[in-house]
Amino acid sequence: MANLIYSTIMSLDGYIADKDGNLGWAAPEEEVHAFVNDLERKVGSYLYGRRMYEVMRYWETAHALTDLPPVEQDYAQIWRAADKVVYSRTLETVSSTRTRIERSFDPEAVGQMMAHAERDISVGGPDLAAQAFRAGLVDECHLFVTPVVVGGGKRSLPRNVRLELELLNERRFGGGVVHLHYSTRT
Repeated sequence: MANLIYSTIMSLDGYIADKDGNLGWAAPEEEVHAFVNDLERKVGSYLYGRRMYEVMRYWETAHALTDLPPVEQDYAQIWRAADKVVYSRTLETVSSTRTRIERSFDPEAVGQMMAHAERDISVGGPDLAAQAFRAGLVDECHLFVTPVVVGGGKRSLPRNVRLELELLNERRFGGGVVHLHYSTRT
């Protein structure tokens, strides 16, 4: 059975984007990006909401850029090799391979996907992840805490969900980012 993993880069005060939707402060340095790549190699499928998919589909064609750093070339290859499911009521078509649209998040269907998957599944975006958290589906969290306080915006973790977490690992990076790896199955 595959694990469902929520991984996010967040500000110290718990946001993935500031109140204006800016997230430039979250761009990972090379050391962090390489670490993320190693985590993502285990992922066979990504679950996205529409907005997160629109951000992430950049990786579908990024490999064609001649000046893309090797760590980003590596991530583009990892991303393109995985299946993607986009949960959207409004998106008509997708512009990436190995991608399909589902109109709503069905916890039972995701549970079945987890039961039959040979590789882990990643849930991306805080809104979709909140649904997975509320359904009790998330097994692990990888939080990359960035040394910046943005004062408000898009929360990285859901409101009104209580979970007891077990810290499995932590790592500090040179630029001040801290990776926290938690299990939700304590």
